[in-house]
Amino acid sequence: MISLKDGSLTALSRLGLRRADPTKTEQAKPEPQRVKAAPPAPPRAPRTRALPSSFRPKLVLASASPRRLALLEQVGIIPDALRPASIDESVTKGEVPRHIVRRLARAKCEAARKLIRAEKDYAKAFVLAADTVVAVGRRVLGKADLEHEAGDALRMLRGRAHRVHTAVCLLTPDDRWRERVVETRVRFRNLSNEEIGAYLASGEWKGKAGGYAIQGIAGAFVVKMVGSYTNVVGLPLTEVVAMLQAEGYPVSNLWLSKAEVDTE
Repeated sequence: MISLKDGSLTALSRLGLRRADPTKTEQAKPEPQRVKAAPPAPPRAPRTRALPSSFRPKLVLASASPRRLALLEQVGIIPDALRPASIDESVTKGEVPRHIVRRLARAKCEAARKLIRAEKDYAKAFVLAADTVVAVGRRVLGKADLEHEAGDALRMLRGRAHRVHTAVCLLTPDDRWRERVVETRVRFRNLSNEEIGAYLASGEWKGKAGGYAIQGIAGAFVVKMVGSYTNVVGLPLTEVVAMLQAEGYPVSNLWLSKAEVDTE
């Protein structure tokens, strides 16, 4: 006769189950699979830093124009020195506008070079000069120094198109010349006599080519423009930056300097 205990064991063995034997240690559980750690991130490239001013070439601006200085500063270029040159800006009869600005810009650049030649700090500097004239056909409208000159110019320009020519002259430290003439076409609306009189009263026209300043009140006179706006102000920035960079002046490095200052 089979006992109850033996019967229970037999039933368990048939089901494939076995009672745990307290004398035997429990089988070790498999270790969980380890997840491989992500590879370390590659080291960051060192940040490019701008060259200190002592390691970059000097730049002399042959102009006292606050407009040209402000335009250069707009693109991060701050001249190391200003050496405005006093030259004869009279126009030869029959001379075309492009020749006038090229001749005058070069004359300013040469005069500034003579001024810095004896200066130890700037003897090997870049020299940048520019000249701007306004022309209606072959008639050149230079800087207006007197009110009646500005009035005559504005009455000539109203309701018609004119051209603004600027020549840029760059002298490199190794005495190489780079020149560029930029032209912009501008059209004024038909100004009334009252508007011209009010503009003359503002005094904005003083010392401006063509008797107006497009960056000021006279911006309201323009109905159409083809070409560089900064050329009309007095210095075509696209061409100036390209000339400087082509000759090794580190313009973009100055932009890095500005970024570092802004983030500090």
